[in-house]
Amino acid sequence: MITCFIRYEIDPFKKDAFASYARNWGQAIPRNGADLIGYFAPHEGSATTAYGVYNIESLAAYEAYRARLATDPLGKENYEFAKRERFLLKEDRVFLRNISLPHAKLVMP
Repeated sequence: MITCFIRYEIDPFKKDAFASYARNWGQAIPRNGADLIGYFAPHEGSATTAYGVYNIESLAAYEAYRARLATDPLGKENYEFAKRERFLLKEDRVFLRNISLPHAKLVMP
C-alpha cells in the first residue's frame, strides 16, 4: 500500500471553490478505486497550502485509477471546474509508504 500526498498551492481568495473541488473528489475518488483519507484546507498558518491524501495499492493501480477518474463524469467535471475557476496555482504529488506500522492504541490521559 502506498499513500499519495497532493500538495496544493491555492488562491487564498478562492477557498470556497477549493472546498467544492474537495467535496467532489470525496465522491469520485473512492468510487474509482482509491481509499481517500481526505482533503485538507488552510485553517491556521498558511492561507495558501492545502492537501489531498489517499491510499492506493501500487503505482500500477494508481495508473488504472487515474484512467478511470479521467472518464468519470464527476471527475471530468471537477478537472474542468479547476481549470475554469483557476483556484489551483500549483500541484505537487508524492507517493510514500507508512513505515511506522503497527501503531500502538491511542491512550487518552
